[in-house]
Formats: sequence, structure tokens, C-alpha cells
Amino acid sequence: MEFVFLVGGFLLAFLLGMMIIPKILLISYKKRLFDMPDERKVHTVPIPRLGGISFFPVILITLCFIFGVWFYFGYPLAYIPTTVFLFFTVGGMLLFLIGVTDDLIGVGYRYKFFVQILAAILIVWSGEWINTLGGVFGIYELPKEFGVLITLFVVVYITNAINLIDGVDGLASGLSCVSLSVLGTICLVEGDIIYALLAFSSFGVIVPFWFYNVFGNAQRGHKLFMGDTGSLILGYIISLLVIHLSRVDIERGVVAHSNMVLAFSTLIVPLFDVVRVVIHRLREKKNPFLPDKNHFHHKLLRTGMRPRIVMLTILLVSLFFVGMNWLLLGHLDVTLLLILDVLLWTLMHLGINRAIRQHKRKVAVH
Repeated sequence: MEFVFLVGGFLLAFLLGMMIIPKILLISYKKRLFDMPDERKVHTVPIPRLGGISFFPVILITLCFIFGVWFYFGYPLAYIPTTVFLFFTVGGMLLFLIGVTDDLIGVGYRYKFFVQILAAILIVWSGEWINTLGGVFGIYELPKEFGVLITLFVVVYITNAINLIDGVDGLASGLSCVSLSVLGTICLVEGDIIYALLAFSSFGVIVPFWFYNVFGNAQRGHKLFMGDTGSLILGYIISLLVIHLSRVDIERGVVAHSNMVLAFSTLIVPLFDVVRVVIHRLREKKNPFLPDKNHFHHKLLRTGMRPRIVMLTILLVSLFFVGMNWLLLGHLDVTLLLILDVLLWTLMHLGINRAIRQHKRKVAVH
């Protein structure tokens, strides 16, 4: 029966997204609420950037409706994380409001960081904080003080990573779909039905947006971006799921399990890319918080790839890391697995740098 409710949550979110997105497009064009092209952006015509406004309301409507039907028919639930979801709703609404404000009139990064930290504190306050490193560098159980600090960092880190990777049509939403589908499946296997419902409902509302974002015709007014509203909400939802799956029952002597590795594996591309970009900016003596054109997708574009091929390539890279870590988990020490991930990521970028140089020489010759 749980599976039926999860499918129902996905379908309801999908249908609501299909209904709401055309209305967002209509309002955006009537009020001329556009993301204007500039030297950093791939698009060349004004495109609405309010697609993310549909995400959080649709997810809340879906969760509340499915819960209502569930309780109405008297189906039992072993555990209801009421405090977690109440605090999550408050944190999500804070991010939703700051995201809408940023998409409409712009907000400085300091204000966004402040709201992200508040939202992260709410997750920790609800009892969801990382209490183990799963054996990375030999560290297992974490004292609460360190666990809380790491959790705050992880929420802000993931939220910004999803935001920063949103530079090519279908990329941030596609990577979020990969992450949410894997995280939702793990929650389902573990019996965390409510968290699985959150994951699949979020997945459901992203799918119609992804099609509008990737295949929509900008000239006909059928294309839109998710904006900061969408990326902040997706990052917050994914961070909650990752943190929940990273927790272990230390009282029973459990200090590590595979879920933590698989959960973070779904985010290797955006998380590693943030580290690489920040290191590059610091090396160039630039402000690490100011935007540039050195993200993963920017580099692939400089090799001569078309935007849609860039998106598909990065999604395949993400799936590769998820699959590789899943296959090697249990056969390789967690620390060695992390080192292997970093090594492969580094080698891949060295190869991309070489492809960029070759493309530049080819362009110069012609």
C-alpha cells in the first residue's frame, strides 16, 4: 500500500506542476518578469525565471493531501517525524521567500547565506544531524557539537551547490532528479515512507519543469528557468534527505552503513564542482562568492559541445559516480573510495582542459 501512495504522490505533484507552470509563463510574460541575457549566460533572449515558484507549494500540497488520505483510511505508520516536517516547512518557506525576492529584485549573497543558515538550524533543531562520518579517514562516531556544525555546513553547502550548477538547460533539475530518485529509493528500501514520499513528490514536480526548461521554445514563450527559488528549495530538500540517510543508531552500536556513501554519491558532481571553482577563484585572487565562467558546464561548453550535449554528459557523469560507488561499496574502504572519486574527477578535468586547448587551436586555425 505504501508503494501506491508513493506513486500517487509522484503523479499528483506531476499533474499540479503541469497545471501551474503554464500559468507562471503567462504571468511572467504579462508582467515582463524575465532573466535577461548577459556575458555569463548561455541564453540570448529574455526568458522567465520563476519556474521554481511552483516547486514548494506543489510539494506541500502533495504531502498534505497524501497524508490526509492516508490517515482518513486509517493506514498505520510506524513513525511520523512531525517535528522534522514542521521545522522543514518553516525553513523551506524562508528559502522560498528569499528565493522569490532574489528572482524578482535581486538579493545580496550575505542575506541568502543568513537565511540558509537559519533554515539549516531548523533541520538540526528537529533532531536531524549527522552523527557519524561513516569511517572516512577512520572517523566514525561524532560528538554532538561537531555533528551539528558539520550538518549546518552540509545544508548550506548542498543548497548552494545546486544553485551554482544551474547554468545549462535541464542541468540542475536533471541532477536533482538523479539524486531524488536514488534517495527516494533508499528511503523506500529502509522503510522511511514519509521521507520517500518527500523525495518522489519533489521528483514529480521537477519532471514537467524539466521538459519546459529543456524542450520549451523561447521564441514562442514556452521556456522558463527555475531561478533561485527553485534551486534553493531543491537543495534544501536534498540536504534533509542526505542528512537523514547519513544518521546511524549509535546506541545499538551501528557506526557506519552504506546509505551515507550512496546519498552523497548522488551529489558528487555539484559538490566537487563547488570545491574546484572556489579553489580556482582563490588561486586567481578573486572573491570566491562572486560568479565567473569556470563551472563544469562552462568548461564543457568551451570544448565546443552544444548546451544539450553538455547537460546529458554531466548527467551521465553523475550516474557513473553513483553506479561506481554502489558497485565498489563493501569491496573498498570508504576513505579509499573517496580518494578514487577525487582522482577520477581530477583526471576528467585534466582531460577537459586538454580538449579546451585543442578546440581553441582548431578555432584559431579556421
